[in-house]
Amino acid sequence: MLTLPDVVAPGLGVVICAPAVGECAALRGHYYAGPGQSFWQLLHDSRLTPQRLDPSDDDSLPAYGVGLVDVARTSPPQVRPERFDVAGFVETVETYAPRWIGFNGKRAATVVACNLGHRAPPLGQAPWRVADARVFVLPSSSGANRRRDYDGRPTRLTWWLGLSEVMLLHTPGRR
Repeated sequence: MLTLPDVVAPGLGVVICAPAVGECAALRGHYYAGPGQSFWQLLHDSRLTPQRLDPSDDDSLPAYGVGLVDVARTSPPQVRPERFDVAGFVETVETYAPRWIGFNGKRAATVVACNLGHRAPPLGQAPWRVADARVFVLPSSSGANRRRDYDGRPTRLTWWLGLSEVMLLHTPGRR
């Protein structure tokens, strides 16, 4: 089983959650290390980090208020519904209490939503929470997710910027 440890700390602004670590990333020992992966560029371009980081910087993300977790405890192509650990994911969220969960793709969001008794969510802010964390569904940063329309928006970045904007709106003491 190929996995990576969660990158979390108490009270982060956002924890980005994917369905499972990619096989290439797991073999390289760093999140989002596969070819064609846009995660690190989207993270920076959305202003969630002040500089462009790369996969070898994944452990430094908590210093920027960002964490990384996966719902499945195995990597593709072995990811089947029974491999998702929603209870473990919820426990991690309860333990570390991030303000936001940013699901990197609809698959992880759908698995968690359905397990918590909600409908599969579209992209954007969801009306439900995981523990006390607000939820925002992002288009997947995978290189395989390249198209002309992302639920009515022309680029993935517009959704990632949307997360950054709602995080600022909902931060105490900020406007």
